[in-house]
Amino acid sequence: MWFKNIQAYRLAAGWAMSPGTLEAALAKQPLMPCTGMSLLSRGWVPPAENVGLVASHQKHLLIALGVEQKLLPSSVIKEEAKLRAVALETQQGYKPGKKQLRDLAERITAELLPRAFAKRRVTRAWIDPVARWVVVDAASPARAEELLEHLRNTLGELPVTRLETELSPQGAMTQWLTVGDAPGQFALDSECELKGTGEEAATVRYLRHDLSVKEIREHISGGKLATRVGLLWKDRLSLLLAEPFQIKRVKSLAMEQGGDEGAGINPADQFEADFALMTGELSALLTDLIGALGGEKA
Repeated sequence: MWFKNIQAYRLAAGWAMSPGTLEAALAKQPLMPCTGMSLLSRGWVPPAENVGLVASHQKHLLIALGVEQKLLPSSVIKEEAKLRAVALETQQGYKPGKKQLRDLAERITAELLPRAFAKRRVTRAWIDPVARWVVVDAASPARAEELLEHLRNTLGELPVTRLETELSPQGAMTQWLTVGDAPGQFALDSECELKGTGEEAATVRYLRHDLSVKEIREHISGGKLATRVGLLWKDRLSLLLAEPFQIKRVKSLAMEQGGDEGAGINPADQFEADFALMTGELSALLTDLIGALGGEKA
């Protein structure tokens, strides 16, 4: 249930939509299987088992974009086209021309596409109209923008802007590594990445390592800047802060050590409890992290 990644956006003031209204809008564009010559299909799917297209708790909303893509490697088409081109040359007595080869590739694609393997992926988003958050569980901004674009097309508009802080994560993380500590409720964990500047910039990564060591400060003195830093928040969450503002590999330390406390609980009740816990924790995390980065840009 927990989001592993955070791509954070701000909703414009005044945006509001009830779960029922949002569900009705999403229901008009559900995920449909790829058909015919279509290689890609996008649409809305339930964000969890045994819920509709919108899961809600208090004012929090949870939705999910499903993407189905047929995998038909170009190498397979090219190889089959080569074999058929040889047979065609033998049949007609001369090499096939460009148009014949193009027609051949299109015919092969049409034949193979219905039998191509279809792969599905799901990207979830949490919407908090009160605190004006849209948080997408995506490893990259591009994947988050895919969901936002589809939501914008579904609703007609979606007034969101990417979260920006007064201090860039890169500058702040570099400063934290220089002093060997993180501010407020945060502490340095055991992972970081430093990159030099220029076209052939060197990169240094530390994994499972004390981040207060002298050699890290020497890399920074030599001109390298921090692009990723592992952090602990209140000893409750671990995360990796990255430039530009992205939060990756979010883990609840309490849930990892929790054992089987959830055994025997009704799945619907467990989902609601997890959703409430996640939104509460991530809301507080974002507030503290924005503060550590100098506040939010106006």
